[in-house]
Amino acid sequence: MKRLLLTTTALLALATTARAGTTASPVPVDELVVTATRLETRIDEAPDARVITADDIAASQATFAGDILETIPGLSLSRNGDFGGVTTVRMRGASGDKTLVLVDGVVQNDPSSPNGGFDFSSLDLGDVERIEVLSGPQGSLWGSDAIGGAIAFTTRETDGWRASAEAGSFGTVRATAAFGVANDRRALGVTASAYSSDGVSKAAVGAEDDGFTSWTVGGNARLTLSDSVQLDARVRYNEAEADIDGYDAFFVFGDTTDRSESRSWTGFARVRADGPLGLNQTLSVSLYDLTRDNISAFPSSYDARRATWRWTAGRGEAGDAFAFLVGVERDDTEASISTGATSDLGATSAFGVARVAPLERLTVTASLRHDAPDEFDARTTARLAGVFELDHGFRLSASFGQGFKTPTISQTVCDFCFPAGPSTGLKPETAEGWDAALAWRSGDDRLFVRVTGYRLEVKDQISYGVGRYVNIDRTKTTGVEVELDAELTDRFTLKAAYAFTDAIDESTGAELIRAPEQSGTLSLLWTGDRLKAALTLRAEGEQADADPSTFAPARRDGFAVADLAAGWALTDSLDLTARVVNLTDETYQQSLGYGEAGRGVFVGFRLRN
Repeated sequence: MKRLLLTTTALLALATTARAGTTASPVPVDELVVTATRLETRIDEAPDARVITADDIAASQATFAGDILETIPGLSLSRNGDFGGVTTVRMRGASGDKTLVLVDGVVQNDPSSPNGGFDFSSLDLGDVERIEVLSGPQGSLWGSDAIGGAIAFTTRETDGWRASAEAGSFGTVRATAAFGVANDRRALGVTASAYSSDGVSKAAVGAEDDGFTSWTVGGNARLTLSDSVQLDARVRYNEAEADIDGYDAFFVFGDTTDRSESRSWTGFARVRADGPLGLNQTLSVSLYDLTRDNISAFPSSYDARRATWRWTAGRGEAGDAFAFLVGVERDDTEASISTGATSDLGATSAFGVARVAPLERLTVTASLRHDAPDEFDARTTARLAGVFELDHGFRLSASFGQGFKTPTISQTVCDFCFPAGPSTGLKPETAEGWDAALAWRSGDDRLFVRVTGYRLEVKDQISYGVGRYVNIDRTKTTGVEVELDAELTDRFTLKAAYAFTDAIDESTGAELIRAPEQSGTLSLLWTGDRLKAALTLRAEGEQADADPSTFAPARRDGFAVADLAAGWALTDSLDLTARVVNLTDETYQQSLGYGEAGRGVFVGFRLRN
């Protein structure tokens, strides 16, 4: 089935190309603006940028972030079991700790974890308006941790109210609600979501179900004081508890009574003002706080805090022939380690990004950033990107970017090291990456195709060696990403993506683990007067992995799964929803040794005013 799905994706792409030219009545395409690029940029002028909209999330009925990020080419998911297992996202073969995650511009990566990565398992999409994905090194925009790329989530403002509820297989129940007022002058709102499931065994060899609960609340406020001054703030709180499997007294991997708990809140306050020389200035403070506990025979508890002060000034809007933004920021991070002791790291940074259109068909964007970490040598990173519009709907784009990642607090103090003592000689990881893409959009906007080739090299990657953290030589990823978006009729749309990823450790020639060489998705969407439906097929080839029972290198088999979601508009304000996950009841593992759910059926409703 895996080979069939990937082959079918390619054949449908060719068939759609032939058919799309016969569809009637061109449909205008909404102009998407990307903000994770620091400087507001139209999507067609931002190489490597992809946007998942609120409509995309609603059509798929995705619950958590990982449920929909897998549709982006070049992204692969690593999950230690369904329903709350630790979940990381790899971008272009880079390990999950090299994906920078932002919610409303606030960095979410966990400073208390050994590698500083982000766990996507409880990031609920109930209050998310859009997701922006920037692939490739983004150090010149966001500093440390964005070697593989950045994923930015933006929460929504609500004008009125909405609510939803769903229940189904595995004892799963979910509910969301939002209330608010929003207009040009002010906004005030609150959102909430809750999720509970009996789950399935986290260990593929296990027999007992491992449950998962999560709830999230958020609030937003915005006030326009005058034509030139605006205040806004947002806050988001999450609690999650997941049963997990691990190792018994004989160090055999399987069912255990272990569980993990986490509590986090994040938010920002910001003032925007039109200043001298027509500059739009912003001053903000962002805060992040996380506590996580592992309850087992060997319990542990970790805390992390981050505060970021940022000032920016710029001029120009998306689509302008010239625009720029400059800024400075101060980041202070504190986290505990396994002994309970705390340590801190910080950095002071300055950055700038500019976009210019020297020719009518050419747009060039350049960015530069200087980071001065408190404990390591300063780093300067750069990025240059260009987009050239050719004739007949073709567009050529290319970019080159740099990134770096400072050792985490755990790595700096050498937590879990033997003999004990701080790390010496540990260097930040550095990266360079380039890509080139050719895209084509039909004159009636019904068909879009893009092919991207890239290379990403990481030097001095940090790994745990014999009792200590060490820098290894370098890793390299080369790959191809293919995307297709075709409006077959006024109601029927096809979206497809395929990625080839060759990720290796250059010092040994071995494949990097959990980076499938081939992956693809195919989505068929129907939009009727009352019925909206989406069928999504996803496939991954086999990948290098590690056996959790023996820790020896092993291979995880490839798989193909299908999900179906549908909504029926009963009235203008009430939709009935239904979805089936793993439609063919495929037995598979996202990560070797960890369990995934079989077929699940869920029904619910969505209300709005």
